[in-house]
Amino acid sequence: MTVVLDPAQYQETFPPVASRPTAAPRARRIAGMCGPAFVISVAYVDPGNFATNMSGGARYGYLLLWVVAVANVLAMFVQALSAKLGIATGQTLPELCRDHLPRPLTWMLWAQAELVAVATDLAEFVGGAIALNLLFGVALLPAAAITAVVSCGLLALAPRGRHRFEVVIGGMLAIVLAGFLYQALRAGSFAGAAGGFVPRLAGPDSLLLATGIVGATVMPHVIYLHSALTRRQSGRAALRSSRVDILVALGVAGLVNIMMLTVGATAFHGHDPGGLQAIHAGLGDVLGPGAAVAFAVALLASGLASSSVGTYAGQIIMDGFLRRRIPVLVRRLLTMAPAVALLAAGVDPTRALILSQVALSFGIPFALIPLIALTSRRTLMGDLVNRQSTVIAGAVVTALITALNGFLISQALAG
Repeated sequence: MTVVLDPAQYQETFPPVASRPTAAPRARRIAGMCGPAFVISVAYVDPGNFATNMSGGARYGYLLLWVVAVANVLAMFVQALSAKLGIATGQTLPELCRDHLPRPLTWMLWAQAELVAVATDLAEFVGGAIALNLLFGVALLPAAAITAVVSCGLLALAPRGRHRFEVVIGGMLAIVLAGFLYQALRAGSFAGAAGGFVPRLAGPDSLLLATGIVGATVMPHVIYLHSALTRRQSGRAALRSSRVDILVALGVAGLVNIMMLTVGATAFHGHDPGGLQAIHAGLGDVLGPGAAVAFAVALLASGLASSSVGTYAGQIIMDGFLRRRIPVLVRRLLTMAPAVALLAAGVDPTRALILSQVALSFGIPFALIPLIALTSRRTLMGDLVNRQSTVIAGAVVTALITALNGFLISQALAG
């Protein structure tokens, strides 16, 4: 299977606003522009989120719900800037970095972005492999190969029209949502959950976990990707539709993350079961076998969807920084190699997920800093240039996420 994803093919040309003057056609036009954020949103419910959020709920109850909510707001802000960059310039973030930054810096940014893509695939492959193992008893190594084959099939949809790809990925997100909704209903009452949205912590350990939740939320590969998915749109109508798209899609992802934490809090009552396999077994014991199956199915959908999106982002990264493309099967083989090597070496899968999150954390500032700088240039953005308040907010968000990720990396290396 040799499929080369062409970012230009993924987009569609939209008619000008003037040709759709009435309210109903305008609403349909806005709906037609929606969808990119649903592709992006799967990165915010990837297998790494499963372990982090459910562990947070198991250990601290509802205490860290406010952290999940804050992390989701930060993600919306960052993705809105990336979408706006594509709308205003008609180019992707990697392309703009190539055109406006020194060549050595461009090569450095490309190299670290490729490492981010590999780390992304590591988390998704491991998550998908664990899910297949839990559902069907498939050994982890062949399960990773099955995950690769299925995600390649999903990627084959991308060049054939953006809506088909978006519908499939959106369907995967719906499966994840349904899985955790079922678990939440089985868990029953969530009395006291509202108190978890009051900011507070319970010592250094809870601070470390809160840092992990926030620091690992914003994924660098989808910052690059979002600008590519909106670059064929233009004007303020497109900007408004992208904001609606982001609000709905990341709102759903945020709800899933909240349910992950609340289910963990309700099911495990202050006892952290450990890795994903132990969480699956614990859910079966506490909430019944249906909840365990729902967890595994949601994990499988998350792994498959986020894996295909991660590989597509890798194509955007190489095409933008280097003007080069490689067959998606070749990219898939290259990026899955570390995951296969770790699984073959017998490395604990949950530990592999933690390592991948550390690597992703390293890539955050390399995407955020250029994003803020470029969206603040009037010569590039025109009327859609960042306001001063947006620049300040962006600088604060960038500094906060970078600092949190730095702390997360230092703690992980120390451990």
